[in-house]
Amino acid sequence: MLDSKPLLFPSDFPAITRGRIDSVQVNLGYRCNQSCVHCHVDAGPARVEEMSSDTIDAVLAFLRMNRPGTLDLTGGAPELNPNFRRLVREAAGLGVQVVDRCNLTILEDPDQAGLTEFLAEHQVQVVASLPCYLEGNVDAQRGRGVFEASIRGLHRLNAAGYGDGTRGLVLNLVYNPQGPVLPPPQVALEADYKRVLAERYGVRFDRLLTLANMPVKRFGSMLQSMGRFGEYLDLLKAAHREENLDEVMCRSLISVDWQGQVYDCDFNQMMGLALEHRGRPLSIRDLAAGALEGRPIRVGEHCYGCTAGQGSSCGGALGASEGG
Repeated sequence: MLDSKPLLFPSDFPAITRGRIDSVQVNLGYRCNQSCVHCHVDAGPARVEEMSSDTIDAVLAFLRMNRPGTLDLTGGAPELNPNFRRLVREAAGLGVQVVDRCNLTILEDPDQAGLTEFLAEHQVQVVASLPCYLEGNVDAQRGRGVFEASIRGLHRLNAAGYGDGTRGLVLNLVYNPQGPVLPPPQVALEADYKRVLAERYGVRFDRLLTLANMPVKRFGSMLQSMGRFGEYLDLLKAAHREENLDEVMCRSLISVDWQGQVYDCDFNQMMGLALEHRGRPLSIRDLAAGALEGRPIRVGEHCYGCTAGQGSSCGGALGASEGG
């Protein structure tokens, strides 16, 4: 794999600082039952890195002490971590909103019996990957048969009450482009998704979140192999909007890797840009939330992926311009 990191620094991205931490995003490991071409984590079935029980205890201790609004679980497939359900159960018991970034096909894994019902029981918000509503496009990006399995997963979630707008079980879908282009306007694309998925498959969901592809790890390597890395960076920088700087997710989020080290965001995590204290990587075990307020965020050329056009974050288009 070609390393993108040397191409992203130094950068002229504007300096930004952190505010109050409201969301803790935790990567439970890189193991996944899929290997998607756009994956900035480089996750897959052969990966073995996963968060230990002791580190999960440290995450829970941070939640008890600091009470952020959201615990955002990601991977890989976060559900494959053997402590996933314990973490969800205890975090939900603290009144923290848990988000599961689910690839949908994991719901059919024989070792994940009762997963859908477990998520519903604990009011877990599901953010599900579905990069297109067309079967050919999804299978090209995520693997043969993934689209059909994803639709079956959505039917499971709908049957449990997700996406019906009445039980508080939120189901959001995630779209990302097929290649080195910006995502289309979120509001219009969401309307298309809802119409097509309802008419063809009887699927319902709450919101569509449009995400820009980040030029790191697997996607960054693919861009270099295509000779389009510089072209994509130019596209992101040309579409930069200053007003999006106030809404970028790193201002109110920290990202925790499978070893417990803390980062400004998931993308910095993938490049090993850990936050430091006295010259050593900062661990969730040693972190008090207020200690990071006002601290500079480590930025690079990849950060333009969050401020280009309508903006991009783990919550989709940024509020300042999500219509276009």
